[in-house]
Amino acid sequence: MREQFSTDVAVIGAGAVGLAIARGLAQDGREIVILEKNAQIGQETSARNSEVIHAGIHYPQGSLKAALCVPGRDLLYSFCESHGVAHKRLGKLIVATHAGQDEQLAAILHHAASNGVSDLTLLDRANIAALEPELSVTAGLFSPSTGIIDSHAYMLALLGDAEAAGASLIRDAEVTGIAQMTQGYRLTVRNAGETLTLFARQLVNSAGLWASKIAGLIETLDRKFVAATYLAKGRYVTLNGKSPFRHLVYPVPEPGGLGVHLTLDMGGAARFGPDVEWLATDDPAAIDYAVPPNLPAVFAPRIAGYWPRITPSMLTAGYSGVRPKAGGPKDPNADFRIEGAETHKLPGLVNLFGIESPGLTASLAIAQKVKGMLQDA
Repeated sequence: MREQFSTDVAVIGAGAVGLAIARGLAQDGREIVILEKNAQIGQETSARNSEVIHAGIHYPQGSLKAALCVPGRDLLYSFCESHGVAHKRLGKLIVATHAGQDEQLAAILHHAASNGVSDLTLLDRANIAALEPELSVTAGLFSPSTGIIDSHAYMLALLGDAEAAGASLIRDAEVTGIAQMTQGYRLTVRNAGETLTLFARQLVNSAGLWASKIAGLIETLDRKFVAATYLAKGRYVTLNGKSPFRHLVYPVPEPGGLGVHLTLDMGGAARFGPDVEWLATDDPAAIDYAVPPNLPAVFAPRIAGYWPRITPSMLTAGYSGVRPKAGGPKDPNADFRIEGAETHKLPGLVNLFGIESPGLTASLAIAQKVKGMLQDA
């Protein structure tokens, strides 16, 4: 059986960013259909991360990540408060483990200010010991506007708002073809063993790990605007027993990520990660999320740089996630790519590539940007 239906805007992908976009458009009075290939919302990147609300400290000045993280952070805290989404503004320490890193801390402080993050405090060893006695570091920065969030509750709240405004979610909806029409796009969708045809006046590709593959389905999109997606796997370990820490703890950043850092969940349990492993494949279907049982032995020496008491026996192998990056190992800090008709010349189409961290934090600001792009179209 082949069914046909139409909508004003189709949003592909029901992760945090896709749901935020759908919510914003629906509350603007648009008719929205959200297409999610998985059985549940946010099963991939949005569910497999550190659940940190980032302050906006590290992103390159002038980048979309920097421009969207700070306003996104403020919008996210406000949303959590108004919708009862569990979150905590714990603050984080960025720590130097030897004197040679003190210059990096000074550079981070200056860079953060250029991104509009002016609330960092430079701390010496004694100051940090007063906050976190278990740490052994030489100096650090304290970021009071960093926090944590229950990302699943957040996505459910976004979906609730979107549906209350009239949006519809179709789960198990795999997009298999996209053709440009005179006034919009025709999407071929496989759903529950049937083929559906959806006509949408405008289209948002927020498919995360799958964004490049979705863009590749658009017949009239010039191939030079089908961005490559590089997959970077990050693994986590969990701390057995009660955590002695009250704040998030990050070492100074490393290429491709923010180092093996300590984060806390809403219950106070501690986890460490992620590391960065560039996958040889660009196919999300080939991702293996398994983590080896010996991961505690791999992570413990890295954690010991700032927490000497750690031993492998105190850790358990946890979980992993994969970031869809717009740049590979030679460009590990590539920016978000949010491209509309001004870039690719196809009216009513917005492609989002490389939406990794701080995508969760910036999701509501990204939604505002996409809404503006569609209004201009």
